[in-house]
Amino acid sequence: MACSALTTPAFAQDTETEAQAPANDDGVIIVTATRRAQDVQDIPLAVTAISPQQLETQRVVNIQQVGALAPSFTASQAQLASGSVVLRIRGVGTTSNNIGFESAVGIFIDGAYQSRPGVALSEFVDVERVEVLRGPQGTLFGRNTSAGALNITNVRPDVTEFGGFVNAEYGNFNEKAIQGAINVPIVKDTVAVRVTGAWRNRDGFLDVVNASGTKIGETNDVDQWMVRGQIGWDTESGIRGRIIADYSKNTSSCCGAIELYQSPLVTGGVYNAVGLGARGGNGQPFVATAANDQRGFERAMDNRVVSANFVPEANIKNYGVTGELEFPVSDNANLIFIGSYRKYQSFERYDTDFTGLNLFNVDGLNLDIDTWTAELRLQGEAAGGRLNYMVGGFYSDERIDQNQTFGLGSQYEANLGALLGGSFGPAPLQLLQTVAGTTPVRTPTGTSTTNGFNQDAKSYALFTHNSFEITDGLELTLGARYSWEDKSGGFRQIATNNQICPATLASLGALNTLLPAGTPAATRQQVTGAYVAVGCLGFVAPVNLPQAAALPLPRTFQTNFKDEELIYTAKLAYEFSPSINAYASFTHGYKSGGINLDSTAAVSGADPRFLSEEVDAYEVGVKAQTADRSVTVNVAGFIEEFTNFQVLEFTGTAFATFNVPKAKTRGVEIESLLRPAPGLTFNLAATFLKAAYPDDCAGTQIAPQVVSLCGNDLTNAPRIIALAGANYETPLTDGIDFFVAGQVRMEDDQRTSTQPIVPPSVQQIATLGVAGAVAAQPKIVADIQDGKAFVNLRAGLRFAEGKYALEGWVNNLTDEVVRGVTFNTTLRGSGAANSRSAFTLPPRQYGVTLRAKF
Repeated sequence: MACSALTTPAFAQDTETEAQAPANDDGVIIVTATRRAQDVQDIPLAVTAISPQQLETQRVVNIQQVGALAPSFTASQAQLASGSVVLRIRGVGTTSNNIGFESAVGIFIDGAYQSRPGVALSEFVDVERVEVLRGPQGTLFGRNTSAGALNITNVRPDVTEFGGFVNAEYGNFNEKAIQGAINVPIVKDTVAVRVTGAWRNRDGFLDVVNASGTKIGETNDVDQWMVRGQIGWDTESGIRGRIIADYSKNTSSCCGAIELYQSPLVTGGVYNAVGLGARGGNGQPFVATAANDQRGFERAMDNRVVSANFVPEANIKNYGVTGELEFPVSDNANLIFIGSYRKYQSFERYDTDFTGLNLFNVDGLNLDIDTWTAELRLQGEAAGGRLNYMVGGFYSDERIDQNQTFGLGSQYEANLGALLGGSFGPAPLQLLQTVAGTTPVRTPTGTSTTNGFNQDAKSYALFTHNSFEITDGLELTLGARYSWEDKSGGFRQIATNNQICPATLASLGALNTLLPAGTPAATRQQVTGAYVAVGCLGFVAPVNLPQAAALPLPRTFQTNFKDEELIYTAKLAYEFSPSINAYASFTHGYKSGGINLDSTAAVSGADPRFLSEEVDAYEVGVKAQTADRSVTVNVAGFIEEFTNFQVLEFTGTAFATFNVPKAKTRGVEIESLLRPAPGLTFNLAATFLKAAYPDDCAGTQIAPQVVSLCGNDLTNAPRIIALAGANYETPLTDGIDFFVAGQVRMEDDQRTSTQPIVPPSVQQIATLGVAGAVAAQPKIVADIQDGKAFVNLRAGLRFAEGKYALEGWVNNLTDEVVRGVTFNTTLRGSGAANSRSAFTLPPRQYGVTLRAKF
């Protein structure tokens, strides 16, 4: 079906547990978003519940695609398969591919917290329900989040019956997939085993070409598999639980970036002058030649070609164990423990300059994350059922170890010559070293540096969440959580053979002597700054050089971050009738700060730490439906005010992290469902959103990157997102049913980059001041993604009362070409002269699926 989260009933739950029970037949959607089973219409919380049927209908196979069913949820991914996924709820997410940042949207799988979005990217298979909780969380779940949470529950073992399913799929781009599960009771009505597996393989939808325009491979492909095994038990004494073990492997090539706008250094012939070709090594036939060339942007995206000197590689392993144990301590109370261990390992290799030139490569990125979590809670009823209480504690221990090996290529020096305007030819380093009398002369070719990052993060929390029925229909909910965060982390240099940076510093004097007489001081400063920034590129440069006291050169660091915070919520709900409920709530939320795990984090003596993010959220809502449940309408209005909003920005040569003192999101959400006739369902949903930095967001800070955000929308936060869908089912003959479903998701214009303007130069800031220089800078036209509509269709036949099915499907029917993240292309200019590149979303996909149940 192509319907909203209200369309299909989720599985009902035992009223005191999260165990699976038979599905409701009356259209009631049971969720456990409040840690107890409730009708979604009775919960004083904005939550979207997504059933497995909806996941199938919209072909949602992983977390990133949940937005097809929840208009307030969006996701984007940049270069890394392991760490650049950004999830957003109500326009709020943590824009970062830095492993030191936690996500503003928490992910919980079978009750266990997943410490990074990349850790939770395994395929959706054998899923019982996905719940999207909108707004800050923490009094219900084992980890505090500032934007919202995804609560994913997999189907647990059924102790009563043998059964299972198998699905097979084939689609364009040679996509092949198999999914299946088998459930076997070991001790009838007491113990069962369930094994689930999935495999998916697909060719890439972006062609990779080298500097000459020759195709050398594809990227944005899929090659992954997973297996999950469970043993579950349910005893007559009320003791129940399960142990879950899973393993997945992913060798997908991710991800390519399309160059949208070429630097004037390329189009003006400077790259050609230093021997790097008329297009500077970019093999794409269509690229914009001006910052306002909208058609050029569209041609570049339509072409679906990316440039690199090799195809990106990845090898990711993800495995863990989760244990859940529940036993009654009285007739009205249960004690529940959920513990987990997860190991995440990845190796990635990619061309990070996004051109066919051999400039700057990540020759190896190794990431290792170990995470332990434990949650214990007591929950039950008192006061004759009028009080539902929960008290609990949470602990997590996450250890991160990351090593990055960067290498400079054979054309790096010529690229530096282009960035210096071609004034010093294709070998500026050699020229300047010769003038300075440096012996021997150093060249970048073969330069390699390995940087290491580590973090040990512990989190402790006590929390409670309680609802009390004051009088018939009137319920008060109070919740609180006190969290302690303790992190220790740093950056060290494991190995380097870099002689280029010392040679660059030694030849600075020669640079000034070779500049023409009468060159303005501001120009000299700009050229010198570019020479140092590229000759001593922070990712590759030796650390702790003596000149680091005066110049922006990398420094090692080891530091601690500690914080503690009380978060709390209060909700008042009133049942006007069995079919109409209203509520109002206030929540003070929090997301931990931490340490910027990047080699440029301590440049110029900067503090590598960033502050915790806090939010005050106000929400009112009404949930209504007719007595026969043929019409359901839910409406929520919200205001969320953030302080110390966490932002990470790539400047083209470094990653800068900072806290914006203020950010604000506000809006209205509508979800509706209509069943006008048997077998026919319509769904309409929309989010009207204003997520932006206030005009005075800079507060007392004067950093240009902060001031420039003021008055602008948050990244990837369209003002309007709307869903409209329909589903029709009808019997054709005995045992054969026909179904057809369609849905469209419409998105308004949105900004796809961190910065909305061309960064001001040092000279502009010196002349005009920070505020004046920022105000004078033009908007980055290339970064605005025009509004789009995405159409999904599915139709098929079901046989033998649904035991078998044959389905045809198409996603993104009109083949909309959409960028997800836009950024400064690495080492391709600066300021207004910087090239811009973007990561793109998938094109039209279509295929057939066979299903069988047993």
